[in-house]
Amino acid sequence: MAQKPSIPKGTRDFGPAEMAGRNYIFDTIRGVYKAYGFAQIETPATENLSTLLGKYGDEGDKLLFRILNSGDAFSGIDYGQYKLEEEGAYDSKKLSLKVCEKGLRYDLTVPFARFVVQHQNDITFPFKRFQIQPVWRADRPQKGRYREFYQCDADVIGSTSQINELELVQIVDTVFQKFDVRVCVKINNRKVLTGLAEICGFPDKVVDITVAIDKIDKIGLEAVEAEMMERGLSQEAVSVIEPVLTLTGSAAEKIAVMRDLMNGKSASGIVSETGLKGLDELEELFGFIAAADIKNEVEIDLSLARGLNYYTGAIFEVKALDFQIGSICGGGRYDNLTGIFGLPGMSGVGISFGADRIYDVLQGLNKFPSEVKSSTRVLFANMGEAAYLLPVVKALRDAGVACEIYPDQTKLKKQFDYADRKAIPFLSIVGETEAAAGVINIKNLSSGEQKSFSKADVEAMLEFILAQN
Repeated sequence: MAQKPSIPKGTRDFGPAEMAGRNYIFDTIRGVYKAYGFAQIETPATENLSTLLGKYGDEGDKLLFRILNSGDAFSGIDYGQYKLEEEGAYDSKKLSLKVCEKGLRYDLTVPFARFVVQHQNDITFPFKRFQIQPVWRADRPQKGRYREFYQCDADVIGSTSQINELELVQIVDTVFQKFDVRVCVKINNRKVLTGLAEICGFPDKVVDITVAIDKIDKIGLEAVEAEMMERGLSQEAVSVIEPVLTLTGSAAEKIAVMRDLMNGKSASGIVSETGLKGLDELEELFGFIAAADIKNEVEIDLSLARGLNYYTGAIFEVKALDFQIGSICGGGRYDNLTGIFGLPGMSGVGISFGADRIYDVLQGLNKFPSEVKSSTRVLFANMGEAAYLLPVVKALRDAGVACEIYPDQTKLKKQFDYADRKAIPFLSIVGETEAAAGVINIKNLSSGEQKSFSKADVEAMLEFILAQN
């Protein structure tokens, strides 16, 4: 019995229609990145595990896809040194490091930091790069969450200026205007979260607090508070944090309330210089945003945490307003990611568009342009006059119009059905009579309008085809 074909959970095949939509997304984002002076690079799908481990926190490390060493990876291993006290149990984490030296990349930011350090003598700083490639995470597949998905990253490294953060907000605004999708850009600052940990009396629990807060959209405020207490925070500390997570008002109003808290006006009376620095950065950034004529909503969201440990300043998350799905873009500032690889003090900031989720949003809102639905603009039916058609087909292709000649001389209905299934907007039917008269007939299948052109008048054909969408 033949094996039923399948693919791994959390992955997908993409047919021609899906690829047309995906390329529309990639090309749009790529064009905006280039307009802001970003240059494209690529890095390998696999990285050394030593590059990846420890950069995403414990949660992230669990989601890394490890690659078994080639050959007999388990040959000659002394399993005794990996035994645990529990009978029959082994330290799988240590054992996996022995048999797996490489892993699939989890994101594009850590490989980018490795790239910067490795190629630092060939780079002009500040270095503005973009990268559109797949990443892999061993997550539980669900709607809008996949194990293999593309990211579309842009980063600036080698500058601490908040103008870089502003440009990333402008890029997000421009991209989603082009997609005709309304979004809200949520912004916070990790220094403010660090300050929050300090004023509640648990400065060593900032990672625990951010990991818990990062789940607020998924599990709700009460569950987040319970998790913080499970992670060792007191009820008093949670009481300091809780009103911050539900704070409303304008950016200026939120900053004013938080500035009072960071200046010691919380129940603990603790002052946080780190938190105040984060508020200064938010204030400067929102001053730039106010002057930049941003069309989409931008707000301070003090519950925004983003779980990645390498963020140190501004953090971003973008939500679609008219379609229910998780974050479709995110990012933030990292002050010393390259220091892990031997180049300290190199600050960077970046964002990443989630192409797969954006595809779902555009599909769900019917926002793909009509021309994306088919790459072919004109189908020439095969009525036995292929040789007569070839010069016209070539001329239209040379002018940038995608054309096909139906390969088989068969019933016209079958050729009509082919055009319909492929959403080809124009059909040309040329038989003996038209060939003898030296003409080309072209019909708009949507409107029903049909025109006849001299075979030599390609310019008129182009005008007819391009004028109608």
